[in-house]
Amino acid sequence: MKRHQSIDYIIFAVTGLLLIIGLAALASASSDLGELKFSDAYYYLKHQVFYGLSFGIIGFWIGRTLNYRVYKKIAPIFLLLSLAALILVFSPLGLTSGGAQRWIQLGPVTIQPSELLKLFFIGYLAAWLSSTKRERQKSIGEGFLPFLIISGIIAVLLLVQNSTSAAIILMVASLAIYFISGARKKYVLVLIMLGIISFATVIMATDYRRERILSYLKSEAVSEKSTYQGQQALITIGSGGLTGVGYGQSTSKNYLPERIGDSIFAIIAEEFGLIGSLAVISLFFTLVTRMFILAKRAGDQFGKLLLAGFATIIGFQTFIHIGANSGLIPLTGVPLPFISFGGTALAVFMTMIGITLNISKSVRK
Repeated sequence: MKRHQSIDYIIFAVTGLLLIIGLAALASASSDLGELKFSDAYYYLKHQVFYGLSFGIIGFWIGRTLNYRVYKKIAPIFLLLSLAALILVFSPLGLTSGGAQRWIQLGPVTIQPSELLKLFFIGYLAAWLSSTKRERQKSIGEGFLPFLIISGIIAVLLLVQNSTSAAIILMVASLAIYFISGARKKYVLVLIMLGIISFATVIMATDYRRERILSYLKSEAVSEKSTYQGQQALITIGSGGLTGVGYGQSTSKNYLPERIGDSIFAIIAEEFGLIGSLAVISLFFTLVTRMFILAKRAGDQFGKLLLAGFATIIGFQTFIHIGANSGLIPLTGVPLPFISFGGTALAVFMTMIGITLNISKSVRK
């Protein structure tokens, strides 16, 4: 069986374009905010480059260079380390911002463990489900129950940190891997039902989560504050029209909460219009589709499940971010991959792409 010896240049090129767009969008969205808070218009851009892009390049290089099969042996170690980091969030090292306790402060570096889990938990599941004991996916005692327990523990840890969106994204990707690995459909359906019931219960039992759903449904029972960000995002997107107001010319960003994170797509839509928005969406669609194609052609089960998991996370997170900004789904605090401000997230996604390119060298023709 012949194998490719070169990386997938489509993924490489698309990722490069998304990184360029991300840095440009961040510079535009954050300039006056940086000037106001730190007397430096490029503060957030510098932070993203130094703490996100630089570590991302290191992760990309390691993922691209080191044979991906090595990760199968060390996946449990990294999972334990990331779980320990999740727990450390509740220690004196934990950092609270915006009412959420999701970060660890290590000197000048702030780490978000929930982002690390997107890499390490997917790696662990891919390794576990591709082990020599291939029939465990179809077993209740050796497949279904262990999967349910470990996924449940991680979901609870994330929900306690108010990382509801991260928990949903990670659980969807986990279910995708579990299904693709050959699990029985009835087990997958049971997990889906349990997930829906569990998350619905958590959302409706928590005031701020419930208000987000009610605001999406246009309920009169919610406060104006609950609907403000969603309304401003729609106004910002609508202001762009077909071709946009021009790079750096956004005026709506001054009224838009979370402009450099959860709402950055709205800034892109205003400055580059419908045409620019569709171009960005097309890049993400190309990237995710290509990753699934490579997953189908992967030379082994571990590579297949890794790629499927990474593609699901990037694709689903992109859909949630753009959908929430566009009013298609309830507002959630989800950054746009490769583009939103956040050093840990950028480093993790770039590492995923490095591993993807490594796997691409061994796919079947």
